[in-house]
Amino acid sequence: MGFTGVDALDADRTARRLRTAPDELTPAEARSVAATLLADGAFSEPYCEWLPTWYELALIAPVRYADWRLRRVVSAVTDRASVTATAPRFSRPTDVRIDGAPALSRVSGFRERFLLADSLLHLEWFDHVAAADGIEVPADLVARTREESLSYYGGERDRLSPDVRRFQRHLFADDRWVRRVDEAYGLDSRLFGLWERLLRGERRRLRDD
Repeated sequence: MGFTGVDALDADRTARRLRTAPDELTPAEARSVAATLLADGAFSEPYCEWLPTWYELALIAPVRYADWRLRRVVSAVTDRASVTATAPRFSRPTDVRIDGAPALSRVSGFRERFLLADSLLHLEWFDHVAAADGIEVPADLVARTREESLSYYGGERDRLSPDVRRFQRHLFADDRWVRRVDEAYGLDSRLFGLWERLLRGERRRLRDD
């Protein structure tokens, strides 16, 4: 998207240091790691609230455990580097109205809820992490992406504007991350496979639209 500041941190170097020599993380790298992990940990519980009840009940315990584990890692990273970081607050269905109606009133089924949740919460995740990394994401673009995406995935809008569609296409690229996690831990997870297919399908559809 050409955001200013995107090249300020070397993500590959930061990942290597986190894995092999965490004491060598610079303060900027430590803040980046901490903001990302806190956002990852805080993401899943509100996400579950956007999806069917069976999904939330099945995953609430493991996502809370994952959040606790990630917060422990963050504590170690920030203590070593003497920096601070905060977790974002993600939107929940009770916080949001779409075209004047309750957030989930016009969506039904797993796929529709999944895409609606991802279009909003991944935007919030990126905005938080980008700010911690010093990446300048225009506030107007974030606001328009939020408004258009909510109406498009859960309301009456039939098309995204070109720059919002491009932004969302990048945000939906998490299918690659899901596949890497599944392969790295040898999970062979049917649920991860479903996430990957839904994300990849929407990313490609946005590209071709």
